[in-house]
Parts: sequence; structure tokens; C-alpha cells
Amino acid sequence: MSFIEVDELKKSFIIRKKREKGKLFREKQTVEALKGISFQVEKGDLVGYIGPNGAGKSTTVKILSGILTPDGGKATVGNRVPWQDRKEYVKHIGVVFGQRSQLWWDVPIIDSFSLLKDIYRISANDYESRLKELSDALQLDELMRTPLRLLSLGQRMRAELCGSLIHRPELLFLDEPTIGLDAVSKLALRDFLKWENREFGTTVMLTTHDMEDIAALCSRVMVLGHGKKLFDGKLPDLLEKFDTIRTVSVKYETEDPVLDMPESVKTGRNGDEIVITYSPKEFPTPELLKALQNAGKIREMTLQPENIDHLIASMYKEMDL
Repeated sequence: MSFIEVDELKKSFIIRKKREKGKLFREKQTVEALKGISFQVEKGDLVGYIGPNGAGKSTTVKILSGILTPDGGKATVGNRVPWQDRKEYVKHIGVVFGQRSQLWWDVPIIDSFSLLKDIYRISANDYESRLKELSDALQLDELMRTPLRLLSLGQRMRAELCGSLIHRPELLFLDEPTIGLDAVSKLALRDFLKWENREFGTTVMLTTHDMEDIAALCSRVMVLGHGKKLFDGKLPDLLEKFDTIRTVSVKYETEDPVLDMPESVKTGRNGDEIVITYSPKEFPTPELLKALQNAGKIREMTLQPENIDHLIASMYKEMDL
């Protein structure tokens, strides 16, 4: 049996529309956030969970973390039902919401960690060793006496990660953990998550709109849209379906190389540089490179694949998300 088992999970919300002029009451509308999704996650996996806004990603995380109760279906994490016996269940998970905080705003972060120690009933020896482990990995030593409100966004996210992992959870949920972070902070956060997953076998479920996070961290990705699971597999397999256009820039030793290209390949010039746009499906890259080499001696060449964000945007558009 898999570590996470989700079977036909459903969840709906009732929202009230803006009251129309002349009407006494506001109309109600039922929104189906999850329409029967199913998946399994093995222990120690690092899984990306992606989709456009309103797809149902955060709803799934809230159900699997025990915050929400589903309207239908089943879900177990380590043979535990998240929304039942929640006090026992949350001892084994950690959650980081990019726009929420579990640490106390006006006190030094070391005091928040100390309070979490008591909440999770961690022994003194385990707490000290784990805190040192995390503070070294996340570079928090110099920040321990600083109130959370005085930290930068990147520093706060590192502190939040430390707080969520202080009790050594088996499973870590990350909901938009890199939102608003600069490039340096993002790289440091990714390196830490790889380390935590590798060293302790912590299962990580990551929801994000930053596809660079998914590409850097996750060996598996699930795509959610309109409350349904639309894809489950490896990221390269997903991107290959939408990697429709590539660009090659070539500079030759000769001024006028003779290029023999099919009609589907578009060529243009930018000074002494020849710019070629093509579809790998219509004209495979190995054949293109062979044709470029036959045209003359190449001085410089750059192959630019489509940006991941553009590929995902194309995917959402094709899936009508």
C-alpha cells in the first residue's frame, strides 16, 4: 500500500453571489473544487502538484493536512485518515503555506521554535539536535533572536521551514513556498529541500506556479484542472507534448551559407546571425543540426528551447484551463 492513497476525493463549496438590485437575498452557487481525484504517492517521493488558480490544489492540501473534510471519497496518509483523529495525525506532517505563518509575529523565532517543541512534545535532546541540524542547513544561527516581523521574506520562509520540520515529520506539504522570493533565496530553498528529502526520506508534496521549482525538485508531476487530475507522470513527458517551437541562432565562417531547409522551417537574419525557427515534431532536431553542418563551417550556434512557463501556459490553454 502506498504512503498516500487518494480515491475519488470530492469537495464542494457554497458561495453567495453579490446581491442584485431589488432582491432581498443573495443567490447561492455551488462550486465543485474537487470532482473525484485519485492518486498514490510512495514514501520518500518529491511530487509536484500544479494547475491554474482555482484548480483545486490548495483544497487537496487542506484535506490531506486535516484542515478540511471532503464531501466524498477516501484518503489515507500512512494508514491514517487526515480529518479523523487529527491531533495524532498532525504529529507526522509539516505544512508551509507561502502566504500564511505558523510562527509568532512579534517574538524572536527561537521562542516560536521552543513553543513548537512543547506543542509537539519533543524531548530536549531531540529538539536541540534537530534545531542545530536545521539552523545549520537553513543558515538561521544569526537570526534566532530576531522577531519574525523584522526578517526579510526569504529569511521568514527559511524560519517557517525550520518550524514545520522541527518535529521530524514524515510528510511535508509546501503550498507556494517560494512566492515573492528572490533568485538567491529560491536556489537556497531548493537545495535545502533536496537535502532534507535525501537525508531523511521526507515525502514532499509541492504546489506552486513556479515551474522552475518543479523542474529543479520533482521527478513526478500531477496536473489538476477544473477539479480533475489531467496528467500524472514525469515533467519532460508533459513538456514534450507542448514543446512545439524552438529557435536556433547560427553564425558561419562564410557570409552566405546555403541552407537546405523544408518549408516548415522559417529562417531570418539578425546581422551576421541566422535565426531559425522550427517545430521538433515536423523537423527533428538531429536532422536540423545535420542540415546546418552541411551548409558550412559553423562559428557559433545557440539552441534555445521554449521557456518552461510558456510551455505550461500553452498546456493550460490547450486543456481549456
